[in-house]
Amino acid sequence: MTKARSLSKSYGSKLAVETAQETKLGSKKRRSKARIVALTAGVGALAAAVLATTAPNAPGASAASGPAASAQPRVVVNPGIIQLAYPVRATPASTAQCEQLYRIACYQPGQIRVAYSLPALYRRKITGKGATIAIVDPFGSPTIRNDLAVFDKQFGYPAPPSFKIIAPAGKIPAYNANDPAMIGDAGETTLDVEYAHALAPGASILLVETPVDETEGTTGFPQIVAAEKYVIDHGLADVISQTASATEETFTSYRQLEPLRAAYLDAYAHHVTVLDDSGDAGATGPTPNGSYYTSPVTQWPASDPLVTAVGGTQLKLSGGKYTSVAWNDTYNTAVNQYFGGDTGPNPAASGGGKSEFFARPQYQDGVKSVVGAQRGVPDISMSGACNGAVEGYHTFGGLPPGWSLACGTSEATPEFSAIVALADQVAGHRLGLLNPRLYALSAANAPGIVDVTSGNNTVSFRQGAADKLYTVRGYPARKGYDLVTGVGTVNALYLVYELAGR
Repeated sequence: MTKARSLSKSYGSKLAVETAQETKLGSKKRRSKARIVALTAGVGALAAAVLATTAPNAPGASAASGPAASAQPRVVVNPGIIQLAYPVRATPASTAQCEQLYRIACYQPGQIRVAYSLPALYRRKITGKGATIAIVDPFGSPTIRNDLAVFDKQFGYPAPPSFKIIAPAGKIPAYNANDPAMIGDAGETTLDVEYAHALAPGASILLVETPVDETEGTTGFPQIVAAEKYVIDHGLADVISQTASATEETFTSYRQLEPLRAAYLDAYAHHVTVLDDSGDAGATGPTPNGSYYTSPVTQWPASDPLVTAVGGTQLKLSGGKYTSVAWNDTYNTAVNQYFGGDTGPNPAASGGGKSEFFARPQYQDGVKSVVGAQRGVPDISMSGACNGAVEGYHTFGGLPPGWSLACGTSEATPEFSAIVALADQVAGHRLGLLNPRLYALSAANAPGIVDVTSGNNTVSFRQGAADKLYTVRGYPARKGYDLVTGVGTVNALYLVYELAGR
């Protein structure tokens, strides 16, 4: 039992930010990244993407499935990202094709737009015009300009008003297509840029690349903090979307973490909104040696009270309408086959839980029956399920070029950054920290907040020499706030006005 220590401070409008506990633990978590799978050229099995072990044939694959049907999938498991490579499709797949070929749903960006009621806003010329979204990713992608142009041409989207790439924290190493970390970060960058732009086509995009990968503990964070402070201090962006995280137990004490909060304190002072994903392993998270924690954990900076933590939901399409449940693909056989190389279970769910470092901030006083004395995450959620993955385009080396599927809270975070950009346009100024407003809207049953009341983020997995089955009990989605989807998900037609105070 660690000794609680209060570090209560007041920032502006009496926002209480406190340290609830100072924990000394040696375990560390790797960076949370998107899960990516490339689309096949037809009804075929998986092509080779090699790590070590060959998995069974994909669900539904047979000799009649096509010329690639005899190929067996081989799984690439890199730190924080799971990838499978397919032959290239000339065009994206439809939802029905994905369900037929892979037994998972997939969505094109136009469908995501419809799911969150965005077309009505576009007809009102609310597109994020005048706002800038900063996307912060280690290494970036060497082909992102080309890939975004192809993505836009495919779906008929205009180019961003401005798309700039900067590296204020140091020179970016040359891209190495044999480096799993660089492959993963290139995939992350592609997803972030394409879906922030797809949902806020009128917003400018600033890709902020950093020269050190965030893998565990403080590694990579000094560069991320320096880059974000540069963006904030030079007035370059209105909202920052990042998906670099480390579990709180990684830090030996709050004192080790505290200097890294400088960017978020700076953002708060300059009214810049900061978003971070809540994690992709449900109530647990991966350890440095490739296993998972066997008790609940949360990740920082999602847990920071000055950051809006974005969780994941699963979009379900029926009769032309979309509904949302909490994302949890842990027990989905098809997802485990394609993304994990076995029948599972493997943790794949919206991250959420209670902070080890931060006490309940003032804006969560209304949900103290759920969070207790601790900061709870996430704050809000958008599409992130692998059974409901989104389609993107990439040509960076290390994976076959072409159309691919991606999922995770790394998808949800840039999507929500687009919602913030639209709200900034409506307001005519930056909105800064959104959390007090989100919780007030939820308490008032505002129509822009769509409650998610189904699902959970309990996960199971086997590990260790004995292949023991572990289950980490998470939290159920429920009426009002919960520790898997936050206050719920988004109806953007209302939420952008509500966030703007209209």
